[in-house]
Amino acid sequence: MVEKNKDKLVKEITSMDENFSQWYTDVVSKTELVDYSPVKGFMVIRPYGYAIWENIQAAYDKRFKETGHKNMYFPLLIPESLLNKEAQHVEGFAPEVAWVTHGGNRKLEERLCVRPTSETIICSMYSKWLHTYRQLPYLYNQWCSVVRWEKTTRPFLRTSEFLWQEGHTLHETPEEAQEETMQMINIYREVAENVLAMPVVVGLKSEKEKFAGADKTYTMEALMHDGQALQSGTSHNLGQNFTKAFDIQYLDRNNEQTNPYHTSWGVSTRLIGGIIMVHGDDKGLNLPPAIAPIQVVVLPIAQHKEGVLDKAYEIKKALETNFRVEIDDSDNSPGWKFNQWEMKGVPIRLEIGPRDIKNNQCILARRDTGEKIAVPLDELETTLKELLDAIQQNLFDKALKMREEKTSVALNMTEFEKNLKENPGFIKAMWCGDETCEDSIKEETGATLRCIPLEDEQEILGEGKCVCCDKPADKMAYFARAY
Repeated sequence: MVEKNKDKLVKEITSMDENFSQWYTDVVSKTELVDYSPVKGFMVIRPYGYAIWENIQAAYDKRFKETGHKNMYFPLLIPESLLNKEAQHVEGFAPEVAWVTHGGNRKLEERLCVRPTSETIICSMYSKWLHTYRQLPYLYNQWCSVVRWEKTTRPFLRTSEFLWQEGHTLHETPEEAQEETMQMINIYREVAENVLAMPVVVGLKSEKEKFAGADKTYTMEALMHDGQALQSGTSHNLGQNFTKAFDIQYLDRNNEQTNPYHTSWGVSTRLIGGIIMVHGDDKGLNLPPAIAPIQVVVLPIAQHKEGVLDKAYEIKKALETNFRVEIDDSDNSPGWKFNQWEMKGVPIRLEIGPRDIKNNQCILARRDTGEKIAVPLDELETTLKELLDAIQQNLFDKALKMREEKTSVALNMTEFEKNLKENPGFIKAMWCGDETCEDSIKEETGATLRCIPLEDEQEILGEGKCVCCDKPADKMAYFARAY
């Protein structure tokens, strides 16, 4: 009976090797992370999915506040005249903007844009508030949703509305702004790797790929199981582009009016899609303990027998001070429960039955390896902490190994196309810096330049010639097909 239930449940999720896209859709649906709303491209984040977001949010928010940032909130609607103030910005977002044209039955005198990002509305307020250098730096962040009217959508990865945070800071000098830009991309990396167990490559976006209106955009790129990259967070040095356009001025230390330097940075619910595609397998989710809504699920075995449920609840109560714990006392069979909680990616399953109670022990099963161990109840808390730490590290190590295996070097376009076909993933290649070569690579292969890694990760490949045009090149870049 157990095997029958097991087979039935496994078949509900398409194998990732058979159809990766369908596997992803099955996982987000069957594990009740999201559901589709009546409006195309807008998703309903269900409690289990939102709990993951809350844990990610808490990890980032803690670090933002530790570095002096404060949270604020700005309006959802932005007047069209504000959006038009920064030419590059409006041009970059125009195709994705949703417009409000009526208030009730009355046509508005000016269209209102539903925020695709908040630089314009925030800058309009900063221009009112900032007067003197003594007020700087401005270190503010907001948690909110934004709307970008996407043609093709997929839960978490690309939706018309998504949740994110966007930090917006002002500084006296370009050096301070650059330092802030790098500080935030490094915070993004630290959380991605240490909390989400997701290894990332950090680097500079090309001029073509940078944020509309930015001087420089830095990105962190993660590699998914199918060999496609996912832009997982960005940090922008906006220079004075917005502060000049929005007339943000202050009296500097020389008693002269000047424009501050501006940064913005953000991560979103797209990270949940990354977690699914980096760690998941054919059984479903495989969540890092640091962000798993449930770290330990307690399963009473033969729960109809005297004392089993009482013991299970006793264990839950003892553990929930230090761990996120759930108990499954439903009438479903043990086999069904095993598969259900494996599919939901809970890091540890704790089994307790009559024989275990008699022996003053329980059985712990790891989601990441499937290993099962018997643990004395008086050693349970210590063992759980050690196991959760081991699972967290193992998931990162496995993801890093996967990324390394899917990263190759190409010295010419023949190698580039061969690698992309035989081992899809990151391709490290020299690039001359010419946008024509960047466009040509994308047109021929579908791969885009994901980032130019930071100086300490730069290396000269081969004779230092551009992979596309064979001219001298001093920049190594990461290329990949991407979500």
